Formats: sequence, C-alpha cells, structure tokens
Amino acid sequence: MRIAIVGAGGVGGGFGAALAQAGADVSFIARGAHLAAMKSQGLKIQGGRGETHLVPTQATADPAEIGAVDIVLFCVKLWDVESAGERIKPLVGAETAVIPLQNGVDAAERLIPILGARAVMGGVAQISASITAPGVITQVGNFMRMIFGELDGRRSRRAEDFLALCLKAGFDAVLSEAIMTDLWMKFVLLATNASVTALARQPIGKLRDDPDIRPVFIAAHQEVIDVGRAKGVALPADALAKILEFNSHAPPAMKASMALDLERGNRLELPWLGGKVVELGRQLGVPTPTHGTMYAMLKPYIMGAPA
Repeated sequence: MRIAIVGAGGVGGGFGAALAQAGADVSFIARGAHLAAMKSQGLKIQGGRGETHLVPTQATADPAEIGAVDIVLFCVKLWDVESAGERIKPLVGAETAVIPLQNGVDAAERLIPILGARAVMGGVAQISASITAPGVITQVGNFMRMIFGELDGRRSRRAEDFLALCLKAGFDAVLSEAIMTDLWMKFVLLATNASVTALARQPIGKLRDDPDIRPVFIAAHQEVIDVGRAKGVALPADALAKILEFNSHAPPAMKASMALDLERGNRLELPWLGGKVVELGRQLGVPTPTHGTMYAMLKPYIMGAPA
C-alpha cells in the first residue's frame, strides 16, 4: 500500500513510521531542517513506545515527486488546510483516500471543495508527540490510536484494507461508521484541554485533580457537548463521563500541542479549537462563558508571542 504523510510532525511522523515498519511504501512530505534531517539521517521516533529509526526515510517537499497513492494522512496545522490541500492534488487518484488527522472538527469539510467528496474521509488521531529536534519525534506515554471512516458511514474496501495495515503496524485502529461523532468526542476533549493546559502552562497531571481547576474542565467540556448537540451531532448520553475518564488515564506529562506551541512562541490553533466553540455557540445560541474567557485570554498569542 502506497501512503503519503503530509506534515511529518508528531502525528504524521509517529503513524507514518509505524506504517512503514509494517511494510507499507510510505513517503513523507515535510520542509526545512526536519526534511533535511530525515533525508540525511532518517526519522527517529522515541519515547513511551520505545525507539524506531526509519532509515532510509522517503521524504520530499514536492508531492508531485510521489504521484498518486492509496492513502494520504493529512497532518498539517489547521491554518494550512486549504493551501496544503491544493498542493497535494498530485497525490490524489480515482481511489485515493485522504484522511485528515487535524485537531478541530472542520478539516474534512474544508478539503471537500478542493479534492472532491469522493476523496475525503474523516479521521481522529490520539497520540501525544512532537518534533523535539530535526528528524526526531518524541512521544509522551504509549497510547497511539487512529479512528477513521467514510463520511457517509459505509465500510468501503479502501477503509477495510487500511484498517488491516494499521492493525499490522501495532497501534490501535478503529474503522468507524459514525466518524462525525468520533470527531466531536475528540473535539470535546481537545478544545478544552488545549486551552486549559496552555493557560495554566502545566501538563494534564498537574491540573485534572486540582479542586479549583477540575470544575473548569467540567464546565468547558459541557459547553462543547452542548454546542455539538445543538449542531445535530449524535453525542452519547454519557459523553462528559467518557471524556473525564479519558483525562484521568492520560499520561501525567501530556500537554496539548497548542500548549507546546504557546511555550515555544509559535502560532496557535486557537481559532479552530476554543475559538470554534465560541463561534458555533454564538451561531447556535448556546452559551460558552468558560471557552469565551479562555479564548479571550489566549487571543493575544494567536500569531505567536506578542512583540
């Protein structure tokens, strides 16, 4: 199976290396020092699941060098969805599946006008990993899960084939018949965790049991659940309990990628996370005071550290 990884950061690098180790023909699309290191020294994954060193690593900055593939794992930052979507057209053939693994809930709908509804699936990545040096990705904890599926809920041949490969690669994988529900369940978790860990400048383990901070988590999670239900998403009756249970077992050192970006002075995905909750709440008439406050406090850092 030919696979292209668009954006070889923590998510794309982690899953891409595992799929390559399982025998897939994997090519990474990256840029800058990270690309140079991958081409000269290979891609190294280290952390909770042990160490993988993928040598040689097939990597390029130009999708046209790769051509049409079976699966595209689309792992760019949320502000790059449209521009990257245009650039990857050479990867997309008649049967190609493009699986966006972004944070947020709207990447698939943003890609459809560019690549066509036939090409786009839905996807959820559950992994805590980031680039810690050019060519090096460090994973926190050992959980690594991908949920994906056709947007209309059918079990296609291409999805079944990719599921088999993922399971061979040794990480948890689920072929979902309700991918929008899965996307929103992650959004309930991440839109909140991103803002709370960023504002507190602390990992989840220092925050989740704090008697003053736990109510903030609960209120913020519930706001996202309320917005999702108002939008017509079929969230489970015990959605809040499931999210809190997930948080209780998350690696204590885990920080949302947005919190890491804040620490590094990088641009933030806030408009598509907490900002999206606030935007949808206004559209749908659902109050979001907790997310509104967190969004306002983080807003000065959206484009990186203020000058």
